[in-house]
Amino acid sequence: MRYQIPPLTALHAFEAAARLLSFSAAAAELNLSQAAISHRVRMLEQHLGFQLFERLPRSLRLTDMGKAYLPSVRKAFNELSSSTANLFGPVGERSLTIRAPVSYAILWLAPRLQSFLQSYPDIDIRICSALWADGLTPEETDVDIRLGHGQWPGYDARLIRNEAAIPLCSPRYYAGNLPDSAEALAECPLVLTVGFEDLWSRFFQSAGVEISRSNSTVHVDTSLAALELAVTGPRCAMVLNSFAAPFIESGRLVVPVKTEIPVELSHYLLLSDSEVRRKPEARIFEDWLLEEAKRSMPG
Repeated sequence: MRYQIPPLTALHAFEAAARLLSFSAAAAELNLSQAAISHRVRMLEQHLGFQLFERLPRSLRLTDMGKAYLPSVRKAFNELSSSTANLFGPVGERSLTIRAPVSYAILWLAPRLQSFLQSYPDIDIRICSALWADGLTPEETDVDIRLGHGQWPGYDARLIRNEAAIPLCSPRYYAGNLPDSAEALAECPLVLTVGFEDLWSRFFQSAGVEISRSNSTVHVDTSLAALELAVTGPRCAMVLNSFAAPFIESGRLVVPVKTEIPVELSHYLLLSDSEVRRKPEARIFEDWLLEEAKRSMPG
């Protein structure tokens, strides 16, 4: 289809001059000379075969044809500008909205995010944890990180890393008497995390230890809470080793028994089946995230 469209530079000059009713003001806005604006408007009038402005001594006035033409031109530029901003982001502004589980966002992503920001200081980051993420529509989320089995309808799930869990306890509360065997851990108060309730039973089963719980057990809904409970009291937690790393490095927690329990759930990047709306910044972040996850893998 052949479109009957005048030169866009001429239309741009016309729209600015018509909105401001001044060639000089339009020139200042478009960073052009007044002569250039006047020339482009004149070229448009010659192309259309109609005069669009009345040139007055100190101002401009739209002709009837100019008044009739302006709404269509303005609508076309508005729609083009809106579509460009929605797809590629506002010019001069680069931002990402990242949706992630709260423990992942705080314990794994946040400590590493500075390296990304140093490489891309012009990208503004907004992280929404699971506490708020349900209020986001897919259009409002640029990067979606979820914990699961890798199957979400309408999405291509890309594995970030496989996970394993380790037992943890505080050296402060078990000083000199760490529960350094499965039998000893079976006598300790435990913390169970929603979604990972089977980890302790699998740990004891792998060690051939049968337990009948007599000590109190605390149930929490985030790994972050499980770690804090282990730090602040004589309780043992079973947490993903990627989350536990900063607590171990700081000495707040130790691994009393060197055993890892494979975890069926993993963290994934969810990519929409439609690639059209993905920002270039999202692709940059996803590549960085996968490389960072690979680099942080033990061994």
